[in-house]
Amino acid sequence: MAYRKVCDAQGGPLVGEVLHCSGGLDLDWDLDKEELQEPGPSMDRMQMQHIDCQRSGCSDPGPDPDPELMEPIQPSVSVSPHGRFERLQEDPNYISHFTRAPGHKGQRRLHWFLLRYLAVGVGLFILGVLIGWFSHTSTVKPPHPPPDSSDLLEELLKGITAEKIDALQKSFATLTDDGEESRARYLYRQWVGLGLTDVRLSNYTVPLSLPGSAPNTITDGSTHQCFLPNGTQCEQHHVNNPQQGQFSYAAYSAVGSVQGEVVDVQYAAAEDLRRAKHLLNLTGQIAAVKLGQAPLLYKLSLLSELGFGGVLLYVDPCDAPPGLYTWEQAFRVTLNPGGNPASAGVSVEAGGGLTSLLVQPISALLAKTLLSSNSTWREDSCSPLSMPPNAERKKITLTVGNQLAYKKIYNVVGYLKGKRNPDRYVLVGSRHDSDQGGGASAIMNQLIAALTEQTKRGWVPNRTTVFCSWGGSLLGNIGSYEWGKDNGVVLQSSAVAYVSLNSPVRGTETFRATASPTLLQLTSDIQRRQLLSCFRGGKCPGPNVSSFQLPGDVSFFANHLAVPTMEFAFEQTKAEETTTSLSEAQFSGQSPQTLDPLFKFHVTIAKMTAEAILRLVNDPVLPFYPLDIALDVQNKLKDKSWVPAPLLSSAASLRDHAAFFQSETMRPANDPKERDPAHVRMLNDVLRDLEKSFVVPQMPPGVYRNLLYSLPGKTPQFSAVRFSEEAIPRCDATGKSAKHNSAHKEVACQNGVNQTLSDVLRAVQSAARLMCFGLDLFENYPSDTKK
Repeated sequence: MAYRKVCDAQGGPLVGEVLHCSGGLDLDWDLDKEELQEPGPSMDRMQMQHIDCQRSGCSDPGPDPDPELMEPIQPSVSVSPHGRFERLQEDPNYISHFTRAPGHKGQRRLHWFLLRYLAVGVGLFILGVLIGWFSHTSTVKPPHPPPDSSDLLEELLKGITAEKIDALQKSFATLTDDGEESRARYLYRQWVGLGLTDVRLSNYTVPLSLPGSAPNTITDGSTHQCFLPNGTQCEQHHVNNPQQGQFSYAAYSAVGSVQGEVVDVQYAAAEDLRRAKHLLNLTGQIAAVKLGQAPLLYKLSLLSELGFGGVLLYVDPCDAPPGLYTWEQAFRVTLNPGGNPASAGVSVEAGGGLTSLLVQPISALLAKTLLSSNSTWREDSCSPLSMPPNAERKKITLTVGNQLAYKKIYNVVGYLKGKRNPDRYVLVGSRHDSDQGGGASAIMNQLIAALTEQTKRGWVPNRTTVFCSWGGSLLGNIGSYEWGKDNGVVLQSSAVAYVSLNSPVRGTETFRATASPTLLQLTSDIQRRQLLSCFRGGKCPGPNVSSFQLPGDVSFFANHLAVPTMEFAFEQTKAEETTTSLSEAQFSGQSPQTLDPLFKFHVTIAKMTAEAILRLVNDPVLPFYPLDIALDVQNKLKDKSWVPAPLLSSAASLRDHAAFFQSETMRPANDPKERDPAHVRMLNDVLRDLEKSFVVPQMPPGVYRNLLYSLPGKTPQFSAVRFSEEAIPRCDATGKSAKHNSAHKEVACQNGVNQTLSDVLRAVQSAARLMCFGLDLFENYPSDTKK
């Protein structure tokens, strides 16, 4: 009855509420106040309704009330604070007079005592609840509200300091057992202690190529002098550094001895090999090869094809980074392309080699001796090492005695779960199997500590972060390959990006950022932000971002899964053309404390990596830019006379679609606030899968199958096209039957170039179709906006 007036007055949508209004007391609320005060027919009608109720079987409420005790109803109006609703209220005296049933005075007194005790009990109960609640909340701190993105980034970077990284590095260096298992278990305990609730330790038993009991040697046939790889004579092996000779070897090289002449092939480029082929028979000879300009495995495949029996590797001092004195330093390389060598057929019975060549790294000093070179090197001037034209080639004996042993390598993987998209993974990888692994591990631990601290303050990431510390990296990225293969199906559909900490501080002269084209813009933005803060403090490196392929654990994720990758690093390399190849040489490096005593370079890398992780796990729409891929493709095809018209047309179409996708017209499509989560998820999957279109089935050894990564050079081009072109002039100078069927081999080489161009065309067309699918997800695609 109380809401009857509201229902009638409002009408419209509230008519339904009238059906729930009481019909037992059909009072006319439109009567004036005076009419309500007159005991006329209205009161008689009310009494008649009461009598009818008794006759219909209702319970008897007691004797009829005295009409003299009846009081008129006083209507009152209350208005809500917002002024939107009105409600009629009855006088409480009228209710009590009309409904109460008179009884004995004793009963009323008993009821009064019961009500009083009940009120006292309820009051005590409420008081106890309040006291308990206040005492509990005084000891429990209220949760922090989740911060916004800018405050979160500021707090995250504020928690990363040089002192913390230094302390983490010192704790890592205090391990009494320096083996890989000890390091992995230590990281496992640290990650659990830092707040990761899901940390897993796994191991794989694999064949490892290790130095033999005696060092590898090079013996001059004319003088009978025996040299160690670093250039010292074999008699001084126990006098100087006995470990240096054992450190310098090529893992998974063939073992045994080979005797032959030393042939200078410089960088083993096509022109160098053709010139050497015209000078002498290369079968069974020993090539002296410089690292740089092309992947090592690619060079070895060419040398094996030409019939060489052995290879001596060295770094020309003119290519060496400043501060790295390679005259008397040999190094280590691995010939394992990646993963468990047993899957490639390596066995103890076969000697543990992945190639038919005997390969040995040597110092620049020994290379100069064997080449009879007159080259000199000073800090202000340098002449490259080379054999003089009229010099007599030395005949030497190369002995390699590597040993194969089955051992366990360990991976540590920890998860920081996301909430909205927990099945989308951002991977962060480092390694713990080297002398310099401590620097990477300290940065990784600092990142975990900073991110878990933010989760304790209320931050909940959108996507899951997977922290990985790999084992077996030095001998061919074994840990990352095996874990990636085991989880390949999940990673293929769920991995969003891979952030690498493979070797973050390998020098202090040059800052270099490497990223797939999808992440070039994000990488540049992060670097620009850090450089601005650096400029306020003093000397800073210049911007340097590229999409060059790099050795390391990033290889599997970029090369086989086509996951967008990025890496920040400080290094010593001054020549960009030799960056990737010189990284294949593993020198006996300095400790992180010696290289960066103040840990300022480690802090810079840690902050850049932290910002990248935060953007990748937190942004509703992934910070991927498909237009950068389209521009990269067109840049590699620019000014190339051999590019077919369909390829140019497809590249232009890809750029048009990508440009529209990132335009202001498509801004609602890119704004997650205007799209439901299902559409945003589909959009992110399109952005994530764009790079998968550029994986080709076959590439030369050591070259990425992902076409978006290139090798350094004067002009940008697809690596696959570059090596296909280099194969054409080499067709008449390779193989044991090079003099026969030359016309057939030339046709085969040209067909190889055509096949490569066909692979590039299919990749570009596939990416364009995927881009169209991304546009079709949204209603403001041009075909819809015209309607």
